[in-house]
Parts: sequence; C-alpha cells; structure tokens
Amino acid sequence: MTTPHTIAVLGLGRMGRALATRLAAHDWDVVGWTRSGHASGAVRTTGDPDEAVAKADLVLLALFDGPACRQVLDDVRGALRTDTIVVNTSTISPAEASALARRLGPSYIHAPLLGSVPAAATGALQILAAAHQDALARVRPVLETLGTVRPVDDASTAAALKLIANSSLAGAVLSLRDSLRQADSLGLPRAQVLDVLELGQLGGLVARKRTFLTGRPVAATAEFTIGALAKDMALLAAASDTPLGSAAKLADTPAGAEADIALAATVPAVEDAVLEPLRAYIRGHATGDPRHFRDAFLPTAHVEGIRDGAFVSWPLDEYCALFPGRPAPDEPTRSRRIDSIDVHGTVATATMTLAHGADTFTDTFLLVRVGDGWRIANKAYHRHS
Repeated sequence: MTTPHTIAVLGLGRMGRALATRLAAHDWDVVGWTRSGHASGAVRTTGDPDEAVAKADLVLLALFDGPACRQVLDDVRGALRTDTIVVNTSTISPAEASALARRLGPSYIHAPLLGSVPAAATGALQILAAAHQDALARVRPVLETLGTVRPVDDASTAAALKLIANSSLAGAVLSLRDSLRQADSLGLPRAQVLDVLELGQLGGLVARKRTFLTGRPVAATAEFTIGALAKDMALLAAASDTPLGSAAKLADTPAGAEADIALAATVPAVEDAVLEPLRAYIRGHATGDPRHFRDAFLPTAHVEGIRDGAFVSWPLDEYCALFPGRPAPDEPTRSRRIDSIDVHGTVATATMTLAHGADTFTDTFLLVRVGDGWRIANKAYHRHS
C-alpha cells in the first residue's frame, strides 16, 4: 500500500480550486483541469483531462453535479490507470453515488465535504468518506490534509448525509430571511439586528456572512452559491420523494444563481400588491361587508371545503350571500393572521389562520396577477372545531 503522490483535480471551480491549492501547498504533486478551460494560478493546469489523469495516483473530482461526474469519468476512463483511486467530493444524489461506486468498484471513494471554501483553505473540512478499507487507507493522508475524515458505510449514505447537512443550511438561510424581513417591517436598523442575531442560534451563519447581509452592494466572492444550494435541495426532494419548500424558495431568489447563499436571506418581503387581496378578505370578515370579498376575489372564484360532513364549492355570489353586512357579535374576540405567502411569477399561494369563536379555520389561497394587481382565484379551507 502506497500513499498517492500525484493528484489530478478535475474541476477548478470555487471548491476545486481551494482543494488543489491546499494540496499543492502541502507538497503534493497536483495538476488541475477544468471544463471551462480557465486556468488556476495556484496550481499547474492542463487543457487535456487525459493528460491530467494519465500519471495520477489519485483523481479528485470537484464538479457541480452527477451528470458532470459521469461525463468527465466517461471522457477519462481510457486514461485511468488500474491502480488509480478516484475520490469524488461532488454533491450528487444517493442514486448517482451508488451507480458510480458500482461502476468503479473498490477504486472509488465517495467523499462529499462539509464546509465551504475557507474550511478547505485551512484544512478544516469534514469529509464523509465511503470507501473500501484499503483504498481509504491509501488516500487518508491526502484527505487529512483537507480536514477530518469521517468514514461512512456506503456511497449512497454519504451522498444522502451531505444533502441532509445542506438542507439544514438552507433552513437556516430561510429562517434568517424571515427574521430580516420582520425586522425590516418593524423599522429596525440592519446593523443592530445583525448584532443581536449573532448572539442567538443563527449567530455562526450571521458572523460568517455579515458582509453579504448589510443591505449594501457586495464585492466579496461567493463561497457557496444560491444555484448550488437550490440544486442540492432539488436532489434531496427527488431522492426522498418528499416535498421540500426550500428548493422552490431558493430557486425563486431574484439575487441570481451565482450569488452567495447569504443573499437569499436579504430578499425583501413580498410587495403590498400581493397582500392587498388578503387584507381585503380580512376586512370582509371583520365588517361582514361582502363588498370587500368582491374586491379580494376574481368573479369566477370558488370557496371550497367540508361543511357539516359534506364537500361544498360555493361560487363567489353564494359565498358573499353568507355575510349580513355587519360584524359578527363576537368580532372583538376574533383574530386573523396571514401565515405564509409564496410568489412564483404571476401566481402565488398563501395560508391564513382565522380564530372565530369556538372554530379555527385554516384557509389556503391561490392568487393570480391581474394587470397591475392581484386577486384571489380560489380558496380552500379546513375547519377545526
């Protein structure tokens, strides 16, 4: 068993470049290649991937997704030596990782990374390594140059754990988005809000990303992009066959796919025009005046749910006829709250909670953009007694 000396790094994006630079700085013989053809000043590069892998004891993949991994390995397969170890640090789906492990056998190590570019630069990554024991022993000195090796049973598990880790990151970013939106609504100074958030559960994220969170133009380079995190969340949703709201929320972020993930937390709250029909709907309940419902809904709208054990689907006129034009006797004790709203171009979805005496209603709305404004196209409700 010999430790690899010559390393080919295929993929010199943000992370690949940081990995190659770290390894070269620790006296490994590193040659890099990137599909874009962009050279890296920190390491020796070649424009021919076959040349990069032909003399390599270890081939390290740092690519964007599973299709890129398959394509690059197809391209260089003829140049790979039989004793070369392939270490794949890319974030791909569990099924893609399993397929590559079956294809390459004991020479394949699936090793997704926890941590971003600064952690790679300082050798502080957490490496989820799924490998044959002998192969892992060979490359361990190389991996330990990059961080802490955490053995995992198989490639599928390693890939799944990486997606779960990134899911928690996406959740933190979107939670931070909610906090900043609420703070903006309250008129709080951004710097003061960030100071306080650094003291809480989101403190580490806020401290690392503060440059991006100030609300001012940012010249700093993205370490982990919105597009990459959205891709990972889409992979997780597909692999688990479970809805994952963060995938859509990140993909719809107007900051752009190449922006740092922190900018997904700075997206302002939805415009008042989207909220106005929901506020008109609240006014209708508060006053009992059906004119507010006609302002809120499209004329073709229906209100649907289960009433007295039977499904009902009221057209707007029939729904409006339920209201007498005056507030309910117990109106002072009633409350209504908009819980969520998600805008997707010309359509939006929203939920609301209404506490009306002994009953609580969960209303779900579909809204559409009509001209310069918005209207409710349909509403479905659930009654909790």
